[in-house]
Parts: sequence; structure tokens; C-alpha cells
Amino acid sequence: MDVRDEIAAERRELAAMLDGLPAASWDAPSLCAGWRVREVAAHMSMGFRYSFARTVAELVRARGLHRMTDRCARRDAAAMTPAEMAAALRDNARHPWKPPVGGITAALGHDVVHGLDISVALGLDRRVPPERVRPLLEGVTPRTAKFFGADLGGVELHADDLDWSFGSGTPLTGSAQDLLLVAYGRALPPGRLGGEARERFTLRDAGRAA
Repeated sequence: MDVRDEIAAERRELAAMLDGLPAASWDAPSLCAGWRVREVAAHMSMGFRYSFARTVAELVRARGLHRMTDRCARRDAAAMTPAEMAAALRDNARHPWKPPVGGITAALGHDVVHGLDISVALGLDRRVPPERVRPLLEGVTPRTAKFFGADLGGVELHADDLDWSFGSGTPLTGSAQDLLLVAYGRALPPGRLGGEARERFTLRDAGRAA
């Protein structure tokens, strides 16, 4: 698998998904806590639109990475149109941006997970190809789970559509892409997970996705 080819394909598919969203969906909550669909979409292209110098300046001004990303996502979501957010992904399908840690595979993870933050929250039937999900699952470790705020202690994740499992303890089953979201600290809408631990990782308010 050529990771850069998969990133380019993912960005183009996500741009097409965004192009097809009705207006009301842009203000719907995503799985990314506190962000609507429009904040997630704006954040996804931030790495393409901000120079290194501007990113550093924003980081210093916000006094923290999470505060910086939240501040920029909210500001950009208000300034950009839906068409511009979709175009930013499509036009930068082969942009070499990657997160400070994790390399090119982390860039794929950024696109896949945030795309799922939108599609799963909106109930869209989008399946990420297994060749994109598998390397991300294989990179799940206790350290990465902790970084993303996922409490996987005492739980065994077991995919029902790929040969993959992680951890030990009370079983949690689901599709590979849904378990990827769990490993990245997301709670999912009801009905997507199985096993004795499912309630722990399911949104309690079915009307909210964040």
C-alpha cells in the first residue's frame, strides 16, 4: 500500500462527501466533542492553509495546542463556506502535511478519523476501505490511546470485520472503523458497538454526537 495514494483518495472522497451535505448538516454535532461538522471540516485543512510560522504564532497566542486548534477551527469555520472547505481537501489531496508526531501514517489517521467524526455522527453509510483502517489499528498502543484520551483499561477491542484485537478484559466488538474511533477517544451513537463494555463507549444522549 502506498500511504500517500490512500491519503489522496481519502481526501478526495471526503471532499465529495462534504459537497453532498445538506445545509442543515453543517451545524449538526460531530463526534469530536464541542465541534459541529463545520469545525471539523475547517480543522481538517488547517495544515494546508497555515504556514509553519503562522502555526507557531497561533500556538503561542493560544498558549496550548488544544486551545490553538479549537480557536482556529471555530474562527475558520465561521470564515469559510462549505464549498471552500470541501475544495481545501480536494485541492490539497497530495499535500505533504503530516502531524508533528507519527509521520505519514498519522496524516492518514488524521483524515480518516475526522472524516468518521462527520460521517458516523450524521449517520452516513460510508465505509473506509480496510487498507486505510488496518495500518491505523496496528498503530494503536496504550500510549496512543492515552494521547487521544481513550480509557481502554480492562477492555478487549475485537473487530468483527477484520482480524484485529487489542487489550484484554471485558469485550467490546464492532466494525474496525468504529473501534478505531473508540481508540481515538470517541463515544459512538447507540447500536454501533457490541459486547459487555458497549455502554461505556456509547453516547448517552442519542440526540447528540458530541
